[in-house]
Amino acid sequence: MKEIRIGIIGTGVMGADHATILADGVAKARLVAVQDFDRGRAENVAASLGVRAIADADALISDPAVDAVMVCSPDGTHAALALKAIAAGKPVLVEKPLAASSEDAEAIIRAEVAAGKRLVQVGFMRRFDAGYVEMKQALASGELGRPLFLHCVHRNAVGPDYLTSELVIANSAGHEFDIARYLLDEEITSAVVASPPATRNAPNRQPQFILLQTASGVVVDIEVFTDAQYGYDVRAELVCEDGTVALDPSPATTLRAKGHDGFRTPADWRPRFRQAYRAQLEAWTAGILTQTPSGSSAWDGHMAMLVTKACLQAWKTGNRVAVELTAKPSLYQ
Repeated sequence: MKEIRIGIIGTGVMGADHATILADGVAKARLVAVQDFDRGRAENVAASLGVRAIADADALISDPAVDAVMVCSPDGTHAALALKAIAAGKPVLVEKPLAASSEDAEAIIRAEVAAGKRLVQVGFMRRFDAGYVEMKQALASGELGRPLFLHCVHRNAVGPDYLTSELVIANSAGHEFDIARYLLDEEITSAVVASPPATRNAPNRQPQFILLQTASGVVVDIEVFTDAQYGYDVRAELVCEDGTVALDPSPATTLRAKGHDGFRTPADWRPRFRQAYRAQLEAWTAGILTQTPSGSSAWDGHMAMLVTKACLQAWKTGNRVAVELTAKPSLYQ
């Protein structure tokens, strides 16, 4: 196989962005088809990029001219579509979350294990961001000593209307759960959540402060604030015994406020992670061709969901909650 012919299910914001990246050119990859429940939207994307619009998701997955599938449709459809791709023997990149429930995620893992090979990758693109990669390399070098704390900040300008306090944890914080596991290379074992009052800009949901601990005792704190007004802002600092490493730190004197002269923060996540999305697609395609998958596996997607589950219980009860760890199948070792 000289190139991977890709079909995209879901042509909303993420699906359309992925389609544009592929159409602009990704090595050994070619976009050939798109599908959406809104047929007009899919047809518009298809016409603008010179590809086919397929009316039905099942038809796209089974199409012999489609070698691999990207699932960018609503969260509740992810598991069923991933299972159909596995049944068809086709690699599938699923936007996070892997599924709408941990039970559905487990079904995906069982299907993939039965297939005997990794076919699923979850769209945690931060693993391909140069800054996070450099942080992981700095830790692996041993120069910084043992990790102690990982401080994370995740801010959006304005959250969508449907976002609730629960979804601030279940949707927005998912990238932080995965990147913490990636950087530290170990499982998260417990969670505590504290919530400040809702802000006047979003009175129906609260920002969240999440405190996690890993198997070796590393403490991970995550601020998730989806209505910060001034823009999209992601930060991380890894504090170790002999030093620290951080993502592009901003000057301490910078005033971040909407409309301020120093306001340079992007409005959403796409400019910040543009190169990471491209690198993710390049790695996914290369992995299919060489049969050496990279990126977040179905197991990683499942573990992020188990951390989410523990965080939601911790938020509801006010207690520290243990993450339900299970044995990792040999396929993901």
